[in-house]
Amino acid sequence: MKRYAFIDVQNTASTAQKMLGFIIDWVKLSDYLKNNRSCSEVYLYSGIDTGDLETAKEFDVLSKTSCCVLKTKSIFAYKNRDKRIILKCAKCNNEVIQTIDMGYTKKSNCDVELSVDIIERASPDTEILLFTGDGDFEYLIRRVLEKGTKKVYIFSYAERYVKFGITMSRFSTKLRDLISEKSDSVFYVSLKDIREKIRKDMTITEDKQ
Repeated sequence: MKRYAFIDVQNTASTAQKMLGFIIDWVKLSDYLKNNRSCSEVYLYSGIDTGDLETAKEFDVLSKTSCCVLKTKSIFAYKNRDKRIILKCAKCNNEVIQTIDMGYTKKSNCDVELSVDIIERASPDTEILLFTGDGDFEYLIRRVLEKGTKKVYIFSYAERYVKFGITMSRFSTKLRDLISEKSDSVFYVSLKDIREKIRKDMTITEDKQ
């Protein structure tokens, strides 16, 4: 039985940092998947921001390891639509239109590459480890099972949280429903359970000036 790991880097990194408060060491994660999860190959899909030398260096180390295949795209930024609000003066009752700059959103979508690579490797003698919480991959996982893959493991963080009085989650409802429906073949693994094995060691330098 061959095991392959496919990592949606942007989604996984954001989930780990925002929900669990740690930064993933991709070298450690790759080693963990090879040594602890017996993966023969590990695939990472990510955008790299111009000028992000630290990430570029880390990914360069990954690309030179025998068990890791790195596929990247340049991150591009697009302008979010500005919001316009109408303010009314309490004294004169005149209306004033104010424009709020909503800034930019950075994007680098590798979903197509990830999906094609998984489909090409899906078969009755493989198991798939997928790092994402994105519900867009729900259909992909169903196709993988139809091709005979016996087990798919989804690594993410599914705990819910409350924001502005609304219960929210970074883990898709589509994936929750799929795990419940295919409980004998699709399994959830929490990033929290492997945090200590894959977190980046952060050194804090004290400013003595």
